[in-house]
Amino acid sequence: MLPRTLPARPSLADAVLLSHTERGREWPLLVWAPGPGVRMVSSAVLGGGIGAREWVVNAQVPPGYDRLDPVAHLRELASGAGLSGPGVGLMTAASVADRRHAVDGGAHAVVTAGIGVRGWAAAPGAGGVAVPRPGTINIVVSLPVPLTDAALVNAVATATEAKTQALVELGADASGTPTDAVCVAAPWPVGAAGDAGGGAFAEPFAGPRSLWGARLARAVHRATREACAGLLAAERTGPAA
Repeated sequence: MLPRTLPARPSLADAVLLSHTERGREWPLLVWAPGPGVRMVSSAVLGGGIGAREWVVNAQVPPGYDRLDPVAHLRELASGAGLSGPGVGLMTAASVADRRHAVDGGAHAVVTAGIGVRGWAAAPGAGGVAVPRPGTINIVVSLPVPLTDAALVNAVATATEAKTQALVELGADASGTPTDAVCVAAPWPVGAAGDAGGGAFAEPFAGPRSLWGARLARAVHRATREACAGLLAAERTGPAA
């Protein structure tokens, strides 16, 4: 049987914290570069959708970030970090240095969080285009098994459910923030030539009751709780964030 796990490569746990300069000040830049052979699904502004991706950057930017070229900006930051090829770029005004990492049975999750601007997804009123600000929860997940296209999408839903569960348990009274983003990475499926979305050795499910979906959910849940608990405690003992 062909191997179903990632070959030796940097773990999400080994993501590197670098820095970049914006408005005359240094800001953290979290970089994870698993290299080729990885597919990712993401809602990120850079590298969103499903496809081959070789790296992920999570850039902290100043509150009130108002650049109109975030995709170009993220590409510049990735290039400055020595990254090339296709990748995923996330942005947040929340603290990237205060990231939280959790692992469950081989499923890894790294969460950066700010919850100063949060609410329920189905709130009444018109929507709008929001810019990155302290109310952003960015989730990056790594699984060691290939997933079909459908399972990748399912994994995004599972990660989002787990995030919301953590917020509700903490008493945040919210399903998330307006600018949340997620990225799930898994090995490229092994199957028929040109079969980018399936393969005989790709997991077909990633819902919360599937083996890998359950592990993903527990990792995201724990990392989100750890990332948000202190923020909520600070709100309750001091001025609102």
